[in-house]
Amino acid sequence: MEESATTPPDWAGVRVQAESLLGTCSSAHAVDSRGMATTLTRVLLHVTFSTRERAPLIGAEIEGDLFAYTGGICPRFESPLLAMGGSDDHVHLCISLSKNVAIASLMMELKRDTSKWMKQHTSNFAWQDGYFAWSIGESGLPALRRYITGQRAHHERRSFQDELRGICAKYGLEVDERYAWK
Repeated sequence: MEESATTPPDWAGVRVQAESLLGTCSSAHAVDSRGMATTLTRVLLHVTFSTRERAPLIGAEIEGDLFAYTGGICPRFESPLLAMGGSDDHVHLCISLSKNVAIASLMMELKRDTSKWMKQHTSNFAWQDGYFAWSIGESGLPALRRYITGQRAHHERRSFQDELRGICAKYGLEVDERYAWK
């Protein structure tokens, strides 16, 4: 029978297809105790932000500890940190964003907690007020990890501002230079 606007779709058939697909998922929680499908997501984000006024406060001697500390914060928000890198004045993160967390909330908590930690090691530390974030596809993850972990070498050739201008252009975003670097 052909479906019309007044005929409901064949949800039973859709459920059977969904259950067969969920059976191949790697998530142990793909089906709840009543046998009903749950929400599954994979939202990969590339996030970057700088120190306030791009002050060079993240030295190579402290970055490993900062990255490890950041990696410990993310699981509290069910959003694992998949990669982190940076240079003296900014960081890049690849995060698998939880279905239960808004990116603004995650970034507020992450930047607040890491700023407190950095102030114990570096005087007058602060992050810029905002952040930049883009979604990426699963197929782009290996290249993004390489890019993020190679940040120190990358920024021997290119400034953070030029890098962000290029990424924003790639994603069709206009950068308002009056506010982007604060």
